[in-house]
Amino acid sequence: MNFGNKLKELRMEKNLTQEQIANIFGIARITYNHYETQERVLPLERLNDIANYYTVSIDYILGLNNTKKYKIINKELDKKISGLRIKNFRKERKITQAKLANILNTTQSTIADYERGRYLIATPFLYEICKKYNVSADYLLGRI
Repeated sequence: MNFGNKLKELRMEKNLTQEQIANIFGIARITYNHYETQERVLPLERLNDIANYYTVSIDYILGLNNTKKYKIINKELDKKISGLRIKNFRKERKITQAKLANILNTTQSTIADYERGRYLIATPFLYEICKKYNVSADYLLGRI
């Protein structure tokens, strides 16, 4: 993932300091700094907030493509919609939960929990799926 440079680029386009953008999101400046330097994984909820603030796609921030904007249908992430889309994506490609878990180096029960809408998928897992299978993160998350 190379979201750090995109975060910095977007922040600089608005002439904001890290302190200012951290205040906008109600987080510590050091936390935001860790996102830009990629010392911390950017949680999906925060990634969604940032995409909404800058009115750009999550795909763009994650460096999955250069499409800066889509017609956004849902600004809020919904675990149920995301879970159904992940499940449908997996079934369309004839990938078992066990195989996807193996690819992501996690457990089958974790994949099942994502698909049931118990949790939002972890950002690194989302990125890996999108990169490997050329699918949109915004689509899998139900934003478009």
